[in-house]
Amino acid sequence: MPKVKHIILLGPPGAGKGTFSSQIKKIIPDLIHVSTGDIFRKNIKESTSLGIKAKEYMDKGELVPDEITNSMIKNRLEELDKHYWILDGYPRNIGQTKYLSGIANIDLVLLLSVDTEIIKKRILGRFTCLNCDKIYNKYTLLPKKNINENKWICDDCGKDIEFQQRTDDTEKTLNKRLDVYKTNVEPIIDFYKDKKLLKEINAEDTLAYTNKEIKEILKF
Repeated sequence: MPKVKHIILLGPPGAGKGTFSSQIKKIIPDLIHVSTGDIFRKNIKESTSLGIKAKEYMDKGELVPDEITNSMIKNRLEELDKHYWILDGYPRNIGQTKYLSGIANIDLVLLLSVDTEIIKKRILGRFTCLNCDKIYNKYTLLPKKNINENKWICDDCGKDIEFQQRTDDTEKTLNKRLDVYKTNVEPIIDFYKDKKLLKEINAEDTLAYTNKEIKEILKF
């Protein structure tokens, strides 16, 4: 087993954190992927007290306060006390970072770095089959059979699909998200650099990493 038990995955929107988590999970099958998005959805679906509070802010288009997010994370990590886990989507600011250091021992922080133009192609080009939810990308991952330049046949279910950009996937929205990420992540990077826990990963094509290379990253 690797020397690291608790991992944080940092990276901008479109860096491929979910993909890289899946690659790591192949090396450590018992690793549990802890996604803040999944935690929020679960709490809201189950109408927990934290979920109800979070939904009130989200319905108004406001950011959920750190106090609520921190409590959700704490509850989830306490459930995983004996497990290996990788944390994706948290911490998002230095306040959350310091809170996390008080409730969990972090062994490794992986920072996925990607050129901005690649990120834009990944996010602005993505579209989904409305029938089976398979995800494609206009620039990097098109279905195999095309009907015309903007319409294809889904590889999985065979239904006709066309490129329709998600309503929140505009260049203006993305630029704002990237600016917020950069502002918030810099002190987090400094925090983990000081603790000698940070390792930067070129995430231009994480699928190109071999199992051996990933094991080296994880300090096997």
